[in-house]
Amino acid sequence: MPTYTGISSEAFRHPLDSQAEEALRNLPGFDLIARKFVEFVYERPQLVYLMGNAIQVGPRQYSTIYQMFRECVRDLDIYPEPALFVVQNPQANSYALGQENPYIVINTGILDLLDETEIRAVLAHELGHIKCGHTILIQMAMWAMSAASALGELTFGIGNFVSQALIYAFFEWRRKAELTADRAALLVMDDLNIVMSSMMKVSGGSIKYAHECSLQEFIKQSENYHALDEDGLNQVYKFLIYNGAQGTMLSHPFPVERLRYLQEWAVSEEYKQIRRGNYQRTASGAVNVAAETSPQEVETLRKQIEELQQEINKIKRSE
Repeated sequence: MPTYTGISSEAFRHPLDSQAEEALRNLPGFDLIARKFVEFVYERPQLVYLMGNAIQVGPRQYSTIYQMFRECVRDLDIYPEPALFVVQNPQANSYALGQENPYIVINTGILDLLDETEIRAVLAHELGHIKCGHTILIQMAMWAMSAASALGELTFGIGNFVSQALIYAFFEWRRKAELTADRAALLVMDDLNIVMSSMMKVSGGSIKYAHECSLQEFIKQSENYHALDEDGLNQVYKFLIYNGAQGTMLSHPFPVERLRYLQEWAVSEEYKQIRRGNYQRTASGAVNVAAETSPQEVETLRKQIEELQQEINKIKRSE
C-alpha cells in the first residue's frame, strides 16, 4: 500500500467539499452555532459512552483490524493516532467524530459483510474525514439539527439563527465531504475496484448471496442512473429526494453518484501526480486546513441554497 508522508488534506480535497464548507461558514447564524456548540457540547461524554458500551480496538482486541487501521493512519500521515471502536450493530455503517480526541466507530455489520481489503477501504475513508478536519463540522451539524427539532422548538438560544438555509447548507456540505473521504480511501487502497466494491456491498450487499453480486453490474447501474438526467424532470426528483421530499434530508450522496466522482478522479492528472509523490505537504499530520475558495464560487453556492429554500417553500405552500 502507498504511503503519503507529509501529505496535506488540501492535496486531495474535493473542490465541491471546499466550496460547500466556505458557503456554510459564511451563512448568517453559523458563528453562533459554533460558539454554542463549544459551550454546550463536549467530546468526553461521547468517549465515556463508547468506553462503556463498545470494544476499543488495539493490539489484543481485534488485532487484525488494528493492524490495518495503523497502516491506514501511517499511509495518510495522521498524528496522533485516533481511537477506534467496534459497536455491536448489524447495520453496515461507520463514522468519525471528535476534534481534540478524534475517534472512529465501526459497526459489526461492516466487519461481517466486507472482506479485509474492503474494511481497510472503509477505515481509510473515515480517516479521510479526520485528516480533513471534517469531524467537528459533522458534530456541529448533528447538534444543530437535533437542537432545532427537539420538541418542535429551538433551544440554547439559537432559534433566531438556525434558518432552513443553514440546515440545508450543513447537509449540502456533509454530502460533499463524503467525496473527499472517498478520495482518501482510493489513495490508501490504490485500487478503484476495492473501494467501489465496498460501496456496493454497503448499499445492498448480502453475506448469503454475495456470490450473486456483480461490481460491473453496479457500475452499469451507476451509468443508467446518470442517464436519467436526460429527462429534466428526473433532475428535479433527485434534487427533492436529497433535500427532504421523502421525509428526511440525505447526509450522503447516492453510492452510484460517488462511484462516478471517484472513477473520474482515478483517471485524473491530479491523482496520478499524488501517486508519483507530487502533492501539497504539511508539517503536521491531521490538520484542519482552511479551504481556499474564490468569492465567485462561494456566491454561486449561496445562490443555490437560496433557490433550494424557495423550492421547499413552494412545496410547503402547495400541500
